Amino acid sequence: MTNQEIIRLVDVSKTFDDTPVLNNINLYIRRNEFVTLLGPSGCGKTTTLRIIGGFEDPTTGKVLFEGQDITDVPPYKRKVNTVFQKYALFPHMNVAENIAFGLNIKKIDKKLIKEKVENMLNLVNLKGFENRSVDSLSGGQQQRVAIARALVNEPDVLLLDEPLGALDLKLRKGMQIELKNIQKKLGITFIYVTHDQEEALTMSDTIVVMNEGVIQQIGTPIDIYNEPKNAFVADFIGESNIIDGVMIEDYMVEFANYRFKCLDSGFDPNEKVDVVVRPEDVKLVPKGQGMIEGRVLSVLFKGVHYEMLVQSNGIKWLVHSTLMEPVDSIVGINILPDDIHIMKKVR
Repeated sequence: MTNQEIIRLVDVSKTFDDTPVLNNINLYIRRNEFVTLLGPSGCGKTTTLRIIGGFEDPTTGKVLFEGQDITDVPPYKRKVNTVFQKYALFPHMNVAENIAFGLNIKKIDKKLIKEKVENMLNLVNLKGFENRSVDSLSGGQQQRVAIARALVNEPDVLLLDEPLGALDLKLRKGMQIELKNIQKKLGITFIYVTHDQEEALTMSDTIVVMNEGVIQQIGTPIDIYNEPKNAFVADFIGESNIIDGVMIEDYMVEFANYRFKCLDSGFDPNEKVDVVVRPEDVKLVPKGQGMIEGRVLSVLFKGVHYEMLVQSNGIKWLVHSTLMEPVDSIVGINILPDDIHIMKKVR
């Protein structure tokens, strides 16, 4: 991945009927990067994508492409193609004709079109399907035709708006890997919209977490998961225990009636904070050997691990462990300093 910037949004806001949807978004995207805009419904991620594609105008702010202002440039003049959730394939055309559609409009040489379509069919694993009707294809195959139709035009940037939303779980997981491989092979920038955290963690170089029209955090999947910037990000990405705490002093936090060492500093003495601990970081030990003690309320087998709910000092801890503790047993709980994440309270 190169560090060369390709798209930048500068102070972009968007209002629909006096309702703000995007609030002063500043974001840059690098060439060859797989960027995912992630957040709940209504957070502004699709609006951001549509502004990049030219389908929506920002109320304020501007869109730069390789440093040039393209805010007023129509979609068809941008070096950007879009794959929508509803694939919008042409039912009266076969697979090859669908893929070739954009090239035919540009009146490119027929021989070159045939060559490009064959290359795309190979890339999306649909060789031999060129003469099939698109209505005879499965959802996953239609999805790949839509991607091939967008990619055959050789855009610098491909925008994907929840493109796997209509597929079943197994097919979706397969397509996640396939999309990432296509992006790597072609070396173009993908900007992907989803509300599925696992999808974002699996595919992205960079995740942009959004909520209520505001960017909450930008980072690699590992950063976002391990070092969430606030309680919203911690809660939205994966599962978390989020507990009210008090930062006694630097590197010392109190919650669950116990003072824990942590790695955080820079808070006011006795400042109220949110404490985030991931379920896999709550370590259960025999009774009498933990920092605090609790009673196991419930146990669910999740395949790879057990999910347990443990009550201690008025807090219900979500615990993921490969070792099961029976319901009603009393257990010790240990949490290491490295596994405690302190967040400022969001007023």
